[in-house]
Amino acid sequence: MIKLVITGVWVCAITLASVYFSVQMATAPAPAPVDSKQSQLELVKGETITVPIVKDGAVSGYFIAKMSFMMNKDVVKGATLPLTEMTSDELFTLLIGNKMIDIAKVKSFDPNAFRETVKKNINQHLGGEYIDQVMLEQMDYLSKEEVKANSSGQPPKMGKPVHIVEPAAASGEAAPAGH
Repeated sequence: MIKLVITGVWVCAITLASVYFSVQMATAPAPAPVDSKQSQLELVKGETITVPIVKDGAVSGYFIAKMSFMMNKDVVKGATLPLTEMTSDELFTLLIGNKMIDIAKVKSFDPNAFRETVKKNINQHLGGEYIDQVMLEQMDYLSKEEVKANSSGQPPKMGKPVHIVEPAAASGEAAPAGH
């Protein structure tokens, strides 16, 4: 009988101690966030943008691009930045004005230089260091013939779109470099 009473007191003591420590841990202040550069950034999703390519006075195809940005959290909180419009303007400038991508020489396209140029130019337009990183989520080229065939419901006779930057793999693997 004494063993039963001692066992009961022991179980009560362990239960009370575990409840006490659980409550202490639940109400403890959160640890201070690490003051790293990554913790100060926020992802701002971009929209898909279509840029027509004009050759010899007529539209020859379309670039389809989607970019997102890593921006300073403090800047994003209080500001309403026209990122979609700025991105569209920058893509039109780089793809049509500067012809940064030559469809005949897709392999020579340097995505890192493209990202840095977009970052530098948009930050320059905004007048500060708003964008820390540019992420190319999609960049494809469709010829005018492919678009016409797809819109008329005909089975596509042409090849697949030219992937300038491969979309991220669904399984979390990185896209192959060099495309």
